[in-house]
Amino acid sequence: MRAAEPEAGGPQDGPPSKSERKRAAHAAQDLGEALISLRDRELEALELPAVLLEAVRAARSIRSRAGAVRQRQYIGKLMRRIDPEPIRRALAGRSARDAQETERFKRAEHWRERLLAQGEAALDELAAARAGLERAEWVRLVRAARAERPSGSATQGPAGRALFRALRSLLG
Repeated sequence: MRAAEPEAGGPQDGPPSKSERKRAAHAAQDLGEALISLRDRELEALELPAVLLEAVRAARSIRSRAGAVRQRQYIGKLMRRIDPEPIRRALAGRSARDAQETERFKRAEHWRERLLAQGEAALDELAAARAGLERAEWVRLVRAARAERPSGSATQGPAGRALFRALRSLLG
């Protein structure tokens, strides 16, 4: 008779395997690298332990490649001592906000291009989509942006940027 084999994927008895420990160490180091890319304001909002916060700030100023690798490994070691879930949630929320901001930017850019290319027809559609649009002001913005933009040029002058800002506030 053969001894019963443990089920695949079932809970294990005993300590984690070397591979599991290495995966956890790499995940902690990756999370630490994500912290390095944050702005100071975002980093402070995470309320990290002081030693980890200082290690992350120090990593930003290291220019030596080997020194930077050692510092990231040290940050990974510090990350393994804390609960990473609040940090992961905060970074996921940041990614979602960044994606929303990118989408908002693209919508405003799309509408600006339509308004410059189609003029009154696109403005009618925008007015239908956004009730309460002050049409005379928008006609002025579109005309000014069209007048300053050379034909076929993708560059925007002050009027084009003003139109873009108005669209961002309208669509945001």
